[in-house]
Amino acid sequence: MSPLTRLHAVRRSLSPGGQHLLWLRYQPPYHWPSTLAFLTARCIPGIETCSDGVYRRSFVCAGRHGVLEARPGACLQVRLLGVDPRQVPGLIARLRRVFDLDAQPARIAAALSADALMARLLAARPGLRVPKGWEPCEQAMRTVLGQQVSVAGAMTLAARLVARHGPPLRVDAPLLSRVFPAVETLATAELEGLGMPRARAATLSTLARALCDRPSLLQRGQALDEAVERLCLLKGIGPWSAQYLALRQLGDGDALPLGDIALIKALRLHEGPQAQLAERAQAWRPWRAYAAQHLWASLADFSGPDALPAG
Repeated sequence: MSPLTRLHAVRRSLSPGGQHLLWLRYQPPYHWPSTLAFLTARCIPGIETCSDGVYRRSFVCAGRHGVLEARPGACLQVRLLGVDPRQVPGLIARLRRVFDLDAQPARIAAALSADALMARLLAARPGLRVPKGWEPCEQAMRTVLGQQVSVAGAMTLAARLVARHGPPLRVDAPLLSRVFPAVETLATAELEGLGMPRARAATLSTLARALCDRPSLLQRGQALDEAVERLCLLKGIGPWSAQYLALRQLGDGDALPLGDIALIKALRLHEGPQAQLAERAQAWRPWRAYAAQHLWASLADFSGPDALPAG
């Protein structure tokens, strides 16, 4: 990881209680309404809230429980509570990844706007970002829980998972009560009885054990095709889940879950029932992940947030 500079963040420590106030810079434009809508629809009760333009969540860092509060603006203002000062640089890097602050919107727009559909979507949501998962295990569980269900259904399942296996939060924070379960906990936990098919519960266990055995499984920087191939070797993980994990956790700008029903629906709403996603997506390389995020976001213009993918 390259050293963090004032180009990335301005930081001020507050006392007492391990509080830190950060201002994280990014290249404008940034379409914050879309990011906040994405986060709001996917908040897991107990560990996240998003309201009035403020995102809050609990987390574990170096064995300590912490809480963050993020407010968008000309910079992303983040307040951290319960954090060891030595962990702040790593958390800045994570926040920059989660909120996609290092994206180059002008470069992405210049490439995608050559396509007529993308040019329209870019004009509607300039600076749209691709939000990323907080950490590999959490994003892996979200992705599997979101297989073939709505966003609301996936969040109901995630809330049950957290309520059953997530440790109580050791920091006082309104509406936040737990932290997401550790991968080691989920690798050995009984995950049936949450209201999902038995096969999906088995996939959660399989993925948690795989992440314990191979922590680099969802490490950034992997070649897309190789990462997808490795993920698809796991029972219960198909191309959709593998590509979605590549998009949300690996951060690959060209990842695209071609079989995604919501993406196909969005494309056909824009271009008619004969439009083929695999064929159209060739024009969006190497930024297919951003094209997908534009398509997902555009569904809200037609039928609201339940049309969005659950992961």
